[in-house]
Amino acid sequence: MSEVERGTGNGRAGGLVVEWSTRVRSYELDSFGHVNHAVHLNWFEQARFETIEAAGFAPSTLAERGWGIHVVRVEVDYRREARLGEEMLITTTVERVRNSSLALTQVARCQPGGEVVAEGRVVLVWIGPDRTPMRIPDEVRTRLGGG
Repeated sequence: MSEVERGTGNGRAGGLVVEWSTRVRSYELDSFGHVNHAVHLNWFEQARFETIEAAGFAPSTLAERGWGIHVVRVEVDYRREARLGEEMLITTTVERVRNSSLALTQVARCQPGGEVVAEGRVVLVWIGPDRTPMRIPDEVRTRLGGG
């Protein structure tokens, strides 16, 4: 499930906002009976793909144009454990778009109720056909809210 909103579009805060949900599955649990910390990175990654696709850039479109998006920094703060069967809502917001990089904030909330489980921030670099960083195309900036 994906839901899309538009923020202020100023490229600093309030760009594209996309919500994606998932349910905690048994294989995501560790020996302590809660979601392993690394699983949050998987959820955030899938939510990022949903966000890029909601902006009109499916993986096939990226591949056709020879573009890539590389993660260069990830920060995650864990607020509470997530347990089997809980519904998680991951909200991804485009925080800023610069020359060749963009930053996203991501929040995982338990549903219903919206209690924060984890908060993250990721910095991505746009990669061109020559496999080196490139200026983020204007059409991408516009769709992500970076104008």
